[in-house]
Amino acid sequence: MTRLAEVQLDTLSDEMRAYLKGASARDKMLLTPTAHAPELMTALHKFAEVLAERGTLPGRLVELVRLRVAFHNQCRSCMAMRYQSGLDDGLTEDLVCSLERPEESPDLTDAEKAAIAYADVSATNHFAINDETFQRLRKYFSEPQIVELGLYIGYFVGFGRLVAAWDMVEELPGSLHDKLSRATPWRVDSFVVSN
Repeated sequence: MTRLAEVQLDTLSDEMRAYLKGASARDKMLLTPTAHAPELMTALHKFAEVLAERGTLPGRLVELVRLRVAFHNQCRSCMAMRYQSGLDDGLTEDLVCSLERPEESPDLTDAEKAAIAYADVSATNHFAINDETFQRLRKYFSEPQIVELGLYIGYFVGFGRLVAAWDMVEELPGSLHDKLSRATPWRVDSFVVSN
């Protein structure tokens, strides 16, 4: 059960109450933080919307990076989700499975491997990021794209860890409930979220 208190519908705005009344159990779980702090969560969602609307990175790459960071964060909610923009840009479950060993995958582009390697080190040991990390990124990305990638990674690492701490798993596939085992975004029942 999520560590956040259950949302009391009578404390919400009419708009939020109407939305939550018609939402599925999974959507109610995902909207719990928004319902508790709507203005703050709206601002955070707006940041993500601006990245998606104004960014230049392909949706497939962003989704691969997000899922790899979710694995490092052990954010089970994040691992179960697939964003429509990534699917529309060619993300498949086979590509998600390639995240198990991204450097060895023939299905990932060199640019995707560089971005995933940057996400890996950012999520696990950011002090190990060095000049070589950026030299590799510059082979495939412009400086604005490197900034954009960094903003996505920062958002995914920070928010993913927060959601993992909130333990929002009750409406996820059963394979993601066992907190004693390391979860993965590959080989899991997933669901699609529109952007």
